[in-house]
Amino acid sequence: MKNPVMLAAGILGTTGASLKRAAQSGAGGVVTKSVGVAPREGHRGPTVVQVEGGLLNAMGLPNPSYHNFQEEIDIGREGGVPVVASIFGSGPEEFVEVAEGLEADGFELNLSCPHAERYGAEIGCEACNVEEITRTVKESVAVPVWVKLTPNVADIVGLGLAAQRGGADGVVAINTLKAMAIDVESGRPILGNRFGGLSGPAIKPVAIRCVYDLASALEIPVIGVGGVSSWQDAAEIIMAGAAGVQVGTALGGVEGYAVFRSITEGLSSYLDRKGMTLEELRGLARRFS
Repeated sequence: MKNPVMLAAGILGTTGASLKRAAQSGAGGVVTKSVGVAPREGHRGPTVVQVEGGLLNAMGLPNPSYHNFQEEIDIGREGGVPVVASIFGSGPEEFVEVAEGLEADGFELNLSCPHAERYGAEIGCEACNVEEITRTVKESVAVPVWVKLTPNVADIVGLGLAAQRGGADGVVAINTLKAMAIDVESGRPILGNRFGGLSGPAIKPVAIRCVYDLASALEIPVIGVGGVSSWQDAAEIIMAGAAGVQVGTALGGVEGYAVFRSITEGLSSYLDRKGMTLEELRGLARRFS
């Protein structure tokens, strides 16, 4: 990639036009919204609510299925950066079917969505599942395979090591934190699915800790995601050990797509001012332990 800042999965990757625009706005790589074997409508609304410190969402993995998604990937590639397809399934066979049915520059295995029954974190919280699915997909494709990990476990490092044993080329940390909001007037859960995933600034400290722990234990790269909205956030998560940074919820802010260029230019200026390379910045905080 031309820079380490990427579009995160699940935000604007539903259409090829949004992928292409993110690339043209300065993203070094883009990740699609997660796609699976069959079309899904997702959960009933409300599916997104703003809360203190970020957003709470329970989309339910809506997607047109991989059968109807290759064109979007191809359009996204017109942006001139790698397009990574985020894919999900209920087990190894479904993951492989989707991976073999798509042409992308890489795959990100969604083993971490916190609000879809039988998918995501429900199977990705077990190290044995992570290892088996990673290995099966890796043996079936000839492009890089990343594994997106859930933070909703006692030991995320164990999941990272399982992905590494399965042959993953990298891990992505983290997905959203399982959370909930209730309307105090009615007493009803606000989200149609009752609970969902918390993203945004509130989860950045959790993401940084997870990246730090994973980068300290793994031999493969860690891509950091969670609450990154500025070059300072990007620098912090890279200092924790991230090889790359993904941006999601911040795209809904004032800067919109311009957040990619803002982060990359700010990070470049910071490195120039410090007289450092990106490689020298990576893992800097771990050298003080």
